[in-house]
Amino acid sequence: MRFDSVSQLIQNGKSELQAGPVALIFMEDDTEIDTTLRHHIDLGFTTIIAFMPASFTMAKDLAEICVRVTLENPRGDTVMRTVNQINDVAPGTWFYYCFNSEYLFFPFCETRTVGEMLAFQTEERRDAILSYVVDLYAPDLKVAPNAVSLEDAQLDRSGYYALARNDPQNHNHPKERQLNFYGGLRWRFEEHVPAERRKIDRISLFKAAPGLQLREDFTFNDEEFNTYACPWHNNITAAICSFRTAKALKRNPGSTFAIEDFKWYNSTTFEWHSRQLLDLGLMEPGQWF
Repeated sequence: MRFDSVSQLIQNGKSELQAGPVALIFMEDDTEIDTTLRHHIDLGFTTIIAFMPASFTMAKDLAEICVRVTLENPRGDTVMRTVNQINDVAPGTWFYYCFNSEYLFFPFCETRTVGEMLAFQTEERRDAILSYVVDLYAPDLKVAPNAVSLEDAQLDRSGYYALARNDPQNHNHPKERQLNFYGGLRWRFEEHVPAERRKIDRISLFKAAPGLQLREDFTFNDEEFNTYACPWHNNITAAICSFRTAKALKRNPGSTFAIEDFKWYNSTTFEWHSRQLLDLGLMEPGQWF
């Protein structure tokens, strides 16, 4: 199915938006469009919606099962506005959003579906899941100048940390059960990344609700959605394994010539398996076993 605009999707695609869980995938460029879509189909999303310029292409078999929406500039404020518009027309539906060349992993995702995880999270009376954006990158930028290589992708096995998230409306006291998380390429090459874009935490899975608004820093206006745990125990967290930062650092004229290699002594090969991410502490199952 294809829609020529977001407004057309909202007007005529309500059945697709309400058949959750729904993945909203924004194609900023034409890198790994098909693999991104296939990965999320395999996770068990009921509906996959691809927002992409008209000039971009996807495999024929994917075009038959994914919803395509024409969006000429799927980045920045346009993404936030689109997610918020969709939230307003589909209350109660679980949504996930990401960009192309990003791949969601959650605990035990090889044997359990995203729907099963979200059903458990709903039973926990939680309406959102915190995810960490884990940077992936090619080991040899001469072979892969766009920094993308699925076959031998690398990630950092250490160098992640968290700082208190202060509340400017409460004398800068730390917010309850909220932290700002850092690490990966945004930390190692922070001189090329604006301070407001260095966080790697993202509330990427959420249940739509009236008045809910996604903000520019990937948090919501309902502060409980931004917490990493409920008051009584830890909850599930997920990981979005992403080439997005690596691509940007090599595409940006201000950083591309300053970076010859992303590999360092804490680089390790990404195994494309949730067990590795659990072992590295990059997500946790909470009470879900």
